[in-house]
Amino acid sequence: MRIESSRRLRGPNRYVARPVQVTRVLLDGLTGRESSDYPGFTDRLLAAFPGLAEHHCAFGEPGGFVKRLVGGTYFGHTAEHVAIELSQRIGRQVNFGRTEGTGVPGEYDVVTECPLDEPPGSRLAEALLSLAIAGVLAALRGEPVQIDDELAQLHRTYEREKSGPSTTAIADAARDRGIPVERVGELSLLRLGYGRHRRLVWAALTDQTSAIGVDIASDKELTRRLLDEAGVPVPRGGAAASLAEALDLFAELGPPVVVKPRQGRQGMHVFLGVDTPDALRAAYEAATAGGDDAVVERELTGRDYRVLTVGGQVVAAAERVAAHVVGDGATDVAGLIARANEDPRRGVGHARALTRLTVDDVARTLLLRQGLDVDAVPADGQVVRLRENANLSTGGTSVDVTDLVHSSVADLCRRVAAIVGLDIAGLDLRLPSIAAPLPPTGVATGGGVIEVNAAPGLRMHLDPSDGTARDVGAAVVEALYPAGSPSRIPIVAITGTNGKTTVARLTAHLLDGAGLRVGVTTTDGIAIGGRLVQRADATGPRSARVVLSDPTVDAAVLETARGGLLRQGLGYDWSDVGVITNLTGDHLGQDGIESVEDLVALKCLVGERVREGGAVVLNADDARSRGLAAYPDGRFAKREIIWCSLDARNPLIRRHWDTGGRAYLLADGWLVELADRRWIPLLAVHELGGGFGGAARHLVANALAATAAARVLGVATARVAERLRSFTDDPADNPGRGMLLRLGGTDVLVDYAHNPAAIRAVGDLVERIWGTSRAVAAVTLPGDRRDDLLRESAREIGVRFDRVVLYEDSDRRGRSPGEVPALLHDELIATSPSAQCTVVRTVDEAVPAALAMARPGDVVLLLYEKIEPVLSLLHTLGAEAVPDPHVSFPLIGASV
Repeated sequence: MRIESSRRLRGPNRYVARPVQVTRVLLDGLTGRESSDYPGFTDRLLAAFPGLAEHHCAFGEPGGFVKRLVGGTYFGHTAEHVAIELSQRIGRQVNFGRTEGTGVPGEYDVVTECPLDEPPGSRLAEALLSLAIAGVLAALRGEPVQIDDELAQLHRTYEREKSGPSTTAIADAARDRGIPVERVGELSLLRLGYGRHRRLVWAALTDQTSAIGVDIASDKELTRRLLDEAGVPVPRGGAAASLAEALDLFAELGPPVVVKPRQGRQGMHVFLGVDTPDALRAAYEAATAGGDDAVVERELTGRDYRVLTVGGQVVAAAERVAAHVVGDGATDVAGLIARANEDPRRGVGHARALTRLTVDDVARTLLLRQGLDVDAVPADGQVVRLRENANLSTGGTSVDVTDLVHSSVADLCRRVAAIVGLDIAGLDLRLPSIAAPLPPTGVATGGGVIEVNAAPGLRMHLDPSDGTARDVGAAVVEALYPAGSPSRIPIVAITGTNGKTTVARLTAHLLDGAGLRVGVTTTDGIAIGGRLVQRADATGPRSARVVLSDPTVDAAVLETARGGLLRQGLGYDWSDVGVITNLTGDHLGQDGIESVEDLVALKCLVGERVREGGAVVLNADDARSRGLAAYPDGRFAKREIIWCSLDARNPLIRRHWDTGGRAYLLADGWLVELADRRWIPLLAVHELGGGFGGAARHLVANALAATAAARVLGVATARVAERLRSFTDDPADNPGRGMLLRLGGTDVLVDYAHNPAAIRAVGDLVERIWGTSRAVAAVTLPGDRRDDLLRESAREIGVRFDRVVLYEDSDRRGRSPGEVPALLHDELIATSPSAQCTVVRTVDEAVPAALAMARPGDVVLLLYEKIEPVLSLLHTLGAEAVPDPHVSFPLIGASV
């Protein structure tokens, strides 16, 4: 049993709404074998991983997985559960797992949940599964399961990768408010919200934090001086660029003094109680070792407090207690420290609520001043100080005192945060008591402000050593998004088999007409505000995130294709409108999608992830789409269903309208809205831009779906009609979809049709306008389609065209040279033996060959794979865009 490959699905996916890792596992010699085939295996496995006894599996109760082991289960499934158990052991809380066969004997996809904010590039899930496989194989062989060292290494990796307490608190608070959250890479940077409501948070820094305020707070002497000039009580002192200056300040201030780096942070190299010139020299050398100036201040008496202000309000306060241990009369200092570090709240750095105690030169010096060393045994109850400063980052603890803060202290803290210019500030105070009123003046002996911190740590307030925890993450989120303020932009997600790109472009065109700056993703790229910013197949989650993270975007229209859904999940959490254009066979046999039913289940995810109260737009003329609304699991429950149809007599439309539902259809030559039991004509179909006077029925269907989406988002009917008329006024509106050009006396119709349903639709358009006897087809089809789908496409071509040029795309997608054109040729001739069919190599050869077959007044239907080389070739040959032909076609439609 071994791992072949692995991929991360970051967004909602076909398994769950949370991130998962999908790992392809090959069973090799264990193919077809089950756990029950190996006597003693289950007992050995449970001895190594006793937590498996609590796994529910499909039984829904503890012990369910053990029943599966005893009864017999495949080894991919066994490894899945062991991987989840190992994840729990290292504190990585996940529960969901699933193992699916790929259709190849001995090949399985093992799906395991990942924490929400785990870095997308993390290899932990795969590493845990690999370790699980090693454990399972050892148990199979009857060998000791020895994985402790490897698991410890993975534990360290997890602690390093996971979000710190501050970041986690803010992310959790945002999600509680329904605000989208995404962690950026391995950083503590969070993106909150979408589009124009996007905000950035980096630990306790936000995109509203003043850069000047941060610089002021980072300069301890500048902060002290600025506050002193504002009448804020601060210790007397100054900056020293040399030892001589430090000694002069010491002589002026008198002992004891505090010595610290001017640009210091996290309590590093801060020395309190400096009371002799020799002590000052040592402190100065340590504080300036990094090349910085030192600050020498008179040490204030009193207790150490940290007050957190957010958005100009005091939201939490804690008394900080310096790192220490308490003797028991029997254990030496080293043992007392080791015992304290057994507290699960202590970790390295800021990963846990508390930081591990360490013995370094600062601690050893302080121990000597107390007459101790690490081997000494303190008396019972003796407090042994390891630090004089009370920072949590140096091992200190905290006691919540939020409810004790005197109003005068709170007022001082609000003033200080405003003076420095910080939206989030951690103020370090030394006072006799935070519950007592401040002295009337800033006399140093009365206590005061000793530091102001930008990006203050939140963990002392989130999980104090004693007292009430404070939800300061919620306070940060509230400052960014006051109650009632939006965090999202309207999102339209579009999927289906055919028409996705045109519906996306047309929906964006309608929303743009309503004054919105639209970000749209399609197979051709990403466009923002009508300008293409990235040319690529942009139908996956990465492209969606580009749009949703852009603070200039007012609305998003996201073409959502099969590949992105399978390989990475969705690029958003919830949409407002989900459009499913139609559901027919395409891409079958790829990535585990073997049947149309598999494809339907996958693409339904777009409808399922419409928010409650949003709308799902469905095609009433498509049999599979009609079946979606009647699913027994109510997958679209609490969403509005909107139907679209080209058939005004469709009985589903009648029933839906009779019950107060909304629909969009073609009737009596008009695009019509049925809403609130009213019949509202929107546009005569012959006026539809790009609709070929109504002859392009598939483009009319696309317009109905786009209209439905725009109307859900509040675009007025008059504006919808206006924008429908103007669509394709600019060739850039819908390049490569029903695009008509003229080359000499021959029309050239360029279209992306690449599956049987699409070829049938564009073939119908050709027949309505030109008649197939006046048509030539130049065709390429993608090589990654299954042979049966390619043959079906060839038959569709063969029954409609008697003059055909076949060519091969530059990207053969794994096929051998000439393989696809040969397959299409054989099937086409079998379908239409009298057809004139020519095979050439490239599009550069195909277009001239098709034009040579054409007679005056004919049309060449040019199907392509990549639009840029096709348009470049046609431009070189002298082709010019032409407006829609004004044709007279008897449109079918009647009153409901």
